[in-house]
Amino acid sequence: MSLDVTRGGLLVGLAIFGVIVYELRTVLDALGVSLPIVPYMAGVFVLAGVAIWLVVLTGGWRTEPEPDEAG
Repeated sequence: MSLDVTRGGLLVGLAIFGVIVYELRTVLDALGVSLPIVPYMAGVFVLAGVAIWLVVLTGGWRTEPEPDEAG
């Protein structure tokens, strides 16, 4: 099984996910549920590590364009 993922695509996806989770934390804080930042940060780093591990396990990064994309 091959997973066709670019590094930029994965990093953008992780950044978007991180911002969404952080905003949910901010909303919960406004509602009176205070959550510490350290577990949030650890969770984002663990998710990034797992995502990179899965990409490497399933075929690695796409480094060259597909033949139909090359112009």
